[in-house]
Amino acid sequence: MQQVSRRRFLGASMMAAGYLSTGALELGADPLGLPIGFQVYPVRQQIEKDFTGTLKEFAAVGYRACEMCSPRGYSDFGSLAGMKAAEVRRTIQDAGLLCESSHFTFQELKKDLPGSLAYAKELGLRQVIISSFGLPRQGATMDAWRGAADESNKMGVEAQKAGLQLGFHNHAMEFEKIDGVLIYDELMKTLDPKLVKMQFQVSVISQGYKAADFFKKYPGRFISIHLQDWVPGQRGSVAIGKGQVDWKELFTAAKAGGVKNYFVEVSPAAIKESYPFLHDLAVS
Repeated sequence: MQQVSRRRFLGASMMAAGYLSTGALELGADPLGLPIGFQVYPVRQQIEKDFTGTLKEFAAVGYRACEMCSPRGYSDFGSLAGMKAAEVRRTIQDAGLLCESSHFTFQELKKDLPGSLAYAKELGLRQVIISSFGLPRQGATMDAWRGAADESNKMGVEAQKAGLQLGFHNHAMEFEKIDGVLIYDELMKTLDPKLVKMQFQVSVISQGYKAADFFKKYPGRFISIHLQDWVPGQRGSVAIGKGQVDWKELFTAAKAGGVKNYFVEVSPAAIKESYPFLHDLAVS
């Protein structure tokens, strides 16, 4: 019953936003019955030249959602800095895409949390994702990691007051150890499970860590996934379905993890190549 309700809710939300289309009606064919999304960072150079055209280009492939990066904190999206959040929102909607998540830098949130949350609300977001704590890969102590997590908990309180969910996005550095303790596990101990949800970056499979294992280990703690695939011995990620990740296992475990959305984050060409694989991957 929960799954049926969620699909109806998604359908209603997309209709309200002007997204009801053949693609929306086919959501049941996509993993978990959720719209397949892409992260805009890999196509940032294209967006700088043509925001509207880039969004429409990937919507034409079949994508129904995107995850933004805040122009307030990312210089790579400088061409959007002069646009009001409502204008960015209309542009995304007019391209036929849903956007409920965006990355924000830790620094911009610390500098002006009320302003960032107000921008997120105007953009129509549900999720505000901390892209990184910005700690050095070498030399950061576990106390520094705990301190950043404590700050995030406080931000999470304010985000919830604004009707938003704060999240944290990992990179490779969280899957290193300090005095034998995995940084990611320590973060999971320190972060409040209600105030800060996790966005899991699948690329850490290259370090020997599987997303599915963490979804099972920490049920209900995750809000979204960044999808990458990997081939041993090959530098960088490859199109989804072309590498080592067991995608059916991952999406099955994602249900226990609490995942609400997912975004492909690979090279621009591989983003396009990834869509058919995901659309044909039957995981309900």
